[in-house]
Amino acid sequence: MDRHFVRVLNDVYCDWEGLPPDYRVYVNDELFAERTFIWTDCYLEEMLQIEAAPGEYTIRHELVQPCLAQLKIKNPRVDYGPGSIADDKLRIHQ
Repeated sequence: MDRHFVRVLNDVYCDWEGLPPDYRVYVNDELFAERTFIWTDCYLEEMLQIEAAPGEYTIRHELVQPCLAQLKIKNPRVDYGPGSIADDKLRIHQ
């Protein structure tokens, strides 16, 4: 089966206190990234580069505990490649 390259963008907002929080990004159950959110009063445009077979993939963000933070993901979109995003699911098309 052919694999396709897609680039996914998300806007990551995080309200936090104390030490900067770490968060992880999973595609299905595979760990794709772990980052520390060090910024205040702004958001991070996150980029995921995925090469995979056509199908449906779940993208999940979760905070690494312990932390005093709230993570919000907004404006998920496919920036490049044959894909679309709806309901927190990435669909890679043929």
